[in-house]
Amino acid sequence: MARTRSGSAWAWRWRRNPLRRRSDVVEAWIVLAAWLVALVGGLLAGLVTADTVMRDLERQRAERRPVAAVLTGRAPGPTSARSTDDGRVWVAVRWTTPDGAVHTGRTKVRPGMASGTRITLWTDRQGRPASKPLSAGEAGFRAVWTGMLVATGTAGTVFGGAQLARAGLERRRLRQWDDEWARVDTRRGGKTG
Repeated sequence: MARTRSGSAWAWRWRRNPLRRRSDVVEAWIVLAAWLVALVGGLLAGLVTADTVMRDLERQRAERRPVAAVLTGRAPGPTSARSTDDGRVWVAVRWTTPDGAVHTGRTKVRPGMASGTRITLWTDRQGRPASKPLSAGEAGFRAVWTGMLVATGTAGTVFGGAQLARAGLERRRLRQWDDEWARVDTRRGGKTG
């Protein structure tokens, strides 16, 4: 029984071969470049994105401060939008920033809270209400997942572009084969030799 070299079949486009066309070599380079760009580009894009997200979340943690706030009105009762919301309702509040300035605004609280109730409100550097910053663990988790999504998206975009280029080469090869077949097909009046 004859043995075949199946281990080297994947590299047939790189070896000298009378059946190898120029488009086969171009396709091999496209595939190699796509793999390299997808791996290196995806990794770099993911790392840069994760670092950027992490720095932004650390900046938020450093800038946001909890302040004591007082409800200036009674919070309304529960709404019927509980399935699409977190169940909290908007209410007017008043707070004093560390520099002594008194501010008013609106924030979300549990339904039915009485006027005058003290709550903790998170504010940004300008004293405006802001969301509570993520903990270090939550920030790390979000940064890693965002980096992974960007890396995957980058690699997918590169592979998609390579597949489009390969599809164009395949269409070109099929046209060339059709032209060659029409030239040599004796049944259609072509000439051999």
